[in-house]
Amino acid sequence: MTGTGVRVGVDGTDVTVPEGASLLAAVRAAGAELPALCSDERMSPSGSCRTCLVTVDGLTVAACVTPAAPGVRVETATDALLRLRREAVEVIASALPPRALADGDPSELAELCRSLDVPPDTAQGAGGRGGDDSHPYVRLDRDLCIACGRCVRMCAEVQGTFALTLTGRGADTVVAPGTGGSWADSDCVACGGCVDTCPTGALTEPGPARGLTSAHHPPATRTTCGYCGVGCALDVVTADDRVTAVLPARDGPVNQGHACVKGRFAHGYLTSGERLTRPLLKRAGRLEPAGWDEALARVARGLRAAVAEGGPDAVAVISSARATNEENYLVQKFLRTVVGTNNVDNCSRLCHSPSAAGLTASFGLSGGTDGFDDVERSDCLLVVGANPVEAHPVVGARLLRRVLHGARLVVADPRAVGLAAHADVHLRPRPGTNVALFHGLAHVLLAEGMTDEAFLRERATGLPELTRLLAEHPPDRVADITGVPAADLIAAARLYGRARCPAIVYGLGVTEHLHGTDGVRTLANLAILRGAVGTGRGHGVSPLRGQNNVQGASDMGALPDLLPGYGKVTDPVARARAARVWGAPVPERPGLRIPGMFAAARAGRLRALWVIGEDVCATDPDAGNVAAALDACPFVVCSELFLSGTARRADVVLPVASWLEKDGTFVNFDRRFQRVRPAVPPPGEARSDFDVVHAVAAAMGAALGCPTPAAALDECGRVAPVFAGLSHGRLDREGAVPWPCPDPGRPGEAHLYRERFATPDGRAHLAAAPYLPPGERPDDDYPLILVTGRRWAHYNSGSMTRRGPHLALDPVDFLDLHPGDAHRYGVRDGEPVTLESRHGRARLIARLGEQTAPGQVFCSFHFPASGVNRLTSAHADTVTSCPEYKVTAVRVVGS
Repeated sequence: MTGTGVRVGVDGTDVTVPEGASLLAAVRAAGAELPALCSDERMSPSGSCRTCLVTVDGLTVAACVTPAAPGVRVETATDALLRLRREAVEVIASALPPRALADGDPSELAELCRSLDVPPDTAQGAGGRGGDDSHPYVRLDRDLCIACGRCVRMCAEVQGTFALTLTGRGADTVVAPGTGGSWADSDCVACGGCVDTCPTGALTEPGPARGLTSAHHPPATRTTCGYCGVGCALDVVTADDRVTAVLPARDGPVNQGHACVKGRFAHGYLTSGERLTRPLLKRAGRLEPAGWDEALARVARGLRAAVAEGGPDAVAVISSARATNEENYLVQKFLRTVVGTNNVDNCSRLCHSPSAAGLTASFGLSGGTDGFDDVERSDCLLVVGANPVEAHPVVGARLLRRVLHGARLVVADPRAVGLAAHADVHLRPRPGTNVALFHGLAHVLLAEGMTDEAFLRERATGLPELTRLLAEHPPDRVADITGVPAADLIAAARLYGRARCPAIVYGLGVTEHLHGTDGVRTLANLAILRGAVGTGRGHGVSPLRGQNNVQGASDMGALPDLLPGYGKVTDPVARARAARVWGAPVPERPGLRIPGMFAAARAGRLRALWVIGEDVCATDPDAGNVAAALDACPFVVCSELFLSGTARRADVVLPVASWLEKDGTFVNFDRRFQRVRPAVPPPGEARSDFDVVHAVAAAMGAALGCPTPAAALDECGRVAPVFAGLSHGRLDREGAVPWPCPDPGRPGEAHLYRERFATPDGRAHLAAAPYLPPGERPDDDYPLILVTGRRWAHYNSGSMTRRGPHLALDPVDFLDLHPGDAHRYGVRDGEPVTLESRHGRARLIARLGEQTAPGQVFCSFHFPASGVNRLTSAHADTVTSCPEYKVTAVRVVGS
């Protein structure tokens, strides 16, 4: 092993390990086998089991808690050490019941006993301490617990939930939920970390996954999670074409051996009896099974008829952030070259289109400015409009870990949830006042001299205009607008402004507003003022993407005004480059955005709409008008896993594969391309979206080329030079590569703008955007403000997470409201409540608590039957048409 660090001799072999590494790390770097029942490299050591004993210059020490020192000589396998190790294991095993060492038991302890020739009959404990099987994903067998503490440290240090403790004394010490009572009623968020690290089988996943961990499992398929945008690497174990277990990859670039309840356990939907397995055609108002040939012919006829009646622009497709990059690439190519329209969009329109617009305007490219690994160096985190503990749990855990290691934390969020409990300063702005809040922070940075004057002079523009605007936003005035006390605003600005290496991480609470793009740009102002972007002196700005491939769907050009790689359809050069590769002209007029598609359908101009992988009737705002648009459109096609509300309105429903059943790539929130590989075949006659698009094109007499996903990514690189260095082969070798990556022989750029920004003038652009109020405000008729978002156990419309044991964790859609408001409107905890807006009504279950501020209510959109998106309005970001999900005026109208 080469490199700088500490040089250590291990059994005659010299190795070099980083400063601060343990002797256990040195031993493993040397390739030596050394057990450590109380140790897991993902967390701090405890040195309690005495199985990793080694000798160092004649002294016997526990390798896991002994730091490596320069020049020490370590021995691991002397006769004396082997005897001590075996005796330590015998003592541990003797207290366990015989089943702990049963033949074939896969636990770490059982395997260690076999390797040390400790016989199974060593385990002679009486047992009888019972267990806990109340939780759907975690089983506790107290008789197998050796009180090593690994599960407790995993929950605290890696997950950051602190849900577990060791209780009892002496030989009766055992793991238990810290709240007392059953596991199901505890604070456990079912990340699976405790199960994954348990060395004895005291904590297991029930069913065929029992005993499997990320370190000990049969051959598996490495893939990338298909839930949120974090991009966790997962190992999928299968048997007989069924998923046995989904385990976090220890070498996962982002997740580093961690996972969440969704990626780890929410795969029951794969075998749900409700999966679509055959195409469905609407006949006499009813959807009936049909063969693929008939369904494809019907789709081709419907698209041709739409073009004949209204021209190519009478057809539109809503592509999917749940689909792979290659599928999104093929969809937009099909629309542009076969149909002849730019009417293609994806659900990033509804979440992070303001990020793309705002980051592009500020810095030049549409992605986050730095790789997330840089957050480990940050000494101040500014987390805005995001609840990553629930919506992006692995990122939330890494952020909390950084805070627990000393980083300062500022949280800006109307609700007191997640990381807010650990914040040095929690700013709670009124929903819709982000721009004023960010101007207030920037005012303090300027007023107190906490800006980088050299950076602003040499690498930024717009400071004079911004300075004039900020003069109108002193803390007292910002407090009046936002409700944030001036003292808190100043304290937050000083923490960010005085940090050596600050980081900004934000979510949908910034983007999903009437002025969401202004919010992104004015938040980016803070990083520019500090010189904390493009300089290596800060983590810059990272948007947390809500869905697995929101970034990639847009990267691939599934947008009405942009081609793959973000070339504008109005740019003759970008169009010509695509046309050369595709052998077909590219329409020059931008197409319809999703809201425009629905409006055109209601107006009779849109004659055919293909919706891929989105239940727009459940997830899009003002859902009543969305349903009306589908009903008005003469021909609707839906590609789906289940018969969703959108699919029920379709003329043709095509059964498609899920993320665990397809081949390709995703791009995560910090621009990393990663491989997606099929672990199991899709059910019945279901096909991948990639195959479906090819089949539809063939039914229309066209050939799209790029017959495989690998070929599609290669072709995309010829259309968009920013991706030219990427390929399936490279990703198979390297695991993850960020874009921009124009050269197959060079690494991708995790850190952007080190030399110049990607704007036309090469500078970062400060935005002097005025504060403007949200689209709706409370009044006498609708006195409450509704904010919608995600919860930890479910995902989007819940089509995958509601089909399985997840319902035991989070069974209904709750409306969170403050006790004072509940008293004012006669609402009782746990009772049904009807919520009404100017656009519709929804039925929810009341849940009282002070996490939500007075005058505000919160709910998720995971249960379509509740009708939450019938409440939300058609107000949308003035730049990108992203809906204003975060501000809807509502009232309680009774139970």
